[in-house]
Amino acid sequence: MTEFNDAAKAQYAVQDYSPKTPIADVEIVQLRRFNDDGGAMTELGRLDGGMHKDLPGFEARQINYSVVEPLATKAFHLHKRQTDVWYVPPSDKLLLVLADVRKGSPTEGTIQRIVLGDGNSRLVRIPPGVAHGCKNLRPATPSVIVYFVDVQFSVDEHCDEGRIPWDSFGEEVWEVAKE
Repeated sequence: MTEFNDAAKAQYAVQDYSPKTPIADVEIVQLRRFNDDGGAMTELGRLDGGMHKDLPGFEARQINYSVVEPLATKAFHLHKRQTDVWYVPPSDKLLLVLADVRKGSPTEGTIQRIVLGDGNSRLVRIPPGVAHGCKNLRPATPSVIVYFVDVQFSVDEHCDEGRIPWDSFGEEVWEVAKE
């Protein structure tokens, strides 16, 4: 067995590979991507009367397309009533940061980081009370989010598009892991 010098021995640690605690009610749905020599297609969901077949109880009321500039951070959004379902195309790469701020939730205070896109096709259901934001990890090109919501946007007294500061859970939550 190899012995390390004193400096390396003092700093040596084994990375924690145990599963991280997911936030209660956050769902990830793996999607199928169909490709051939002419291109690719990903089915984001089958809707029956607005109800998403892979996300029981979720009724899509509005579909949005958002562009995040290179290395930009957009955070934090917070809703009292609205559920979001996010999709980032596999050609793009975003860091999604979730924080459970629901009083009394079994995962209250839990922070969850998920890389979306980067070759994967999946949906993430974000329930009300889970603060969410993203950082485009691509240094030179924009990334896209397509998201479904179950509450239509409104600028009147029914507006459910709340915000909290981007650094509410520490600046380091946005840093690329250096492991």
